Amino acid sequence: MAELGLNEHHQNEVINYMRFARSKRGLRLKTVDSCFQDLKDSRLVEETFTIDEVSEVLSGLQAVVHSEVESELINTAYTNVLLLRQLFSQAEKWYLKLQTDISELENRELLEQVAEFEKAEFTSSNKKPIIDIIKPKLAPLNEGGTTELLNKEILRLQEENEKLKSRLKTIEIQATNALDEKSKLERALQDLQLDQGNQKNFIKAEDLSDLENTVATLKSEFQKTLNDKTENQKSLEESLATAKHDLLRVQEQLSMAEKELEKKFQQTAAYRNMKEILTKKNDQLKDLRRRLAKYEPED
Repeated sequence: MAELGLNEHHQNEVINYMRFARSKRGLRLKTVDSCFQDLKDSRLVEETFTIDEVSEVLSGLQAVVHSEVESELINTAYTNVLLLRQLFSQAEKWYLKLQTDISELENRELLEQVAEFEKAEFTSSNKKPIIDIIKPKLAPLNEGGTTELLNKEILRLQEENEKLKSRLKTIEIQATNALDEKSKLERALQDLQLDQGNQKNFIKAEDLSDLENTVATLKSEFQKTLNDKTENQKSLEESLATAKHDLLRVQEQLSMAEKELEKKFQQTAAYRNMKEILTKKNDQLKDLRRRLAKYEPED
């Protein structure tokens, strides 16, 4: 085991990251140095400066350096997040849950240990170059106990997954065949229904033609009957009007005849004798009533 308590593979990974961090740190330091050099070349050209001028120069330099340092700190934080993301992603593929202890990041002893490790690795003349051609995935430590059981469970699940995939493929083929058979049956049913529909349409067309002829005949007969009834009604109305005129004429003739008969009867001797007799009888009745009135007692 090396100074950091890691195996050789992981220690090489740490060295690669430290090399990357050293290169980024060196670039940022060169940037800060160039800020000071630019200030010297552009502003420090006079022999004397006032307090205000010195304050202005330092304020400008402070702003530039502050921006560069802030940018480097932000970039370092984001870089560390990406590094943790790689480690966590590899662990999740093996169903592992990694944990971190943030308080250990400020452990002075560990920080000094890392510093000594970096100094030993990058100042030693005998250090071996780190070549990382193949990027292996993170493997779980301690191949035994819970880890071994977990690996067996993963293998079992993978085998079951393959079986399910094979079964699903078989079911998909069966479903496809069933759909094809269903489509064939549906097409055959549609063809049969189309043939039946054509036959029904032909039969319906013949029935419809017969029905139309029957309706036309009935309509013609009804119209003929209606015309006959209309003519009969007109004839009856004309006959009735003629009869009414004849009746009025006969009634008028009868009235005239009765008047003429009465007139002729009054002119006959029998009528005159009968009238005289009736007059005498009336006179006699009146005389008898007067006589009887004399003998009736008074109330």
